[in-house]
Amino acid sequence: MIELQVAVAKVARHGQAESGDTLEMIERPGGGFSFVLVDGQGSGRGAKVLSNSIVTRAMAQLKDGSRDGVAARAAHDYLYTYRMGQVAATLNIVSVDFQSNTLLVSRNNPAPFFVLDAQGVRTFGEPSAPIGLNPLAKPQIAEMAIKPFLYLIVFTDGLLKAGEQHGEDVEIGNFLAGWNAQAGHSAEQLCDALLNRALELDRNEPTDDMTIVVLAALPRQEDMPVRRMQVTFPLEGN
Repeated sequence: MIELQVAVAKVARHGQAESGDTLEMIERPGGGFSFVLVDGQGSGRGAKVLSNSIVTRAMAQLKDGSRDGVAARAAHDYLYTYRMGQVAATLNIVSVDFQSNTLLVSRNNPAPFFVLDAQGVRTFGEPSAPIGLNPLAKPQIAEMAIKPFLYLIVFTDGLLKAGEQHGEDVEIGNFLAGWNAQAGHSAEQLCDALLNRALELDRNEPTDDMTIVVLAALPRQEDMPVRRMQVTFPLEGN
């Protein structure tokens, strides 16, 4: 049996109470689930309202059974029409399809995503534009089979910017190359390791909103296929 794990870490830009990134999960009507990640232009409350509205549009399409590419285009059309081509946002949709046993990544995001497995690290960085600016914007779509010891890493550009103001580079590819995929570390362990590296480079003062999503496919021996989800977040002011 393969157990799919998903871990998410999200921090706001230093000095901002709220991140402009939004992440939501939905179970797919045909089996499986999808994660929708949007980074709204700017930061703070305005960016949050923007990203939340875009995620809502994409999720509605997915819930109705639309394909990921259709959902991404619908989100773009909404933003382009609503803001008249003046506001941008990045969009990633990560889906697990139980019918085909594949992972599907739809990306309207200049930032790449990475896949780590026993063969090494692969970077998926084909040119991709944000949604909202170009009327003909379309997503880059990649599909891969689910197999043991596979890790998928998707993130907003805050991770790439980590360390820039101090003349340092997060070097995600090199970092992942040093991660032993076959050791079977959890998705949470890898997600936390990436976050800790980014925060260290930023001297614990993130220069931009940052969200990291790690999906891991790990072999497990379990008689009862139980689905579990755990969420933790800080609640300030109490």
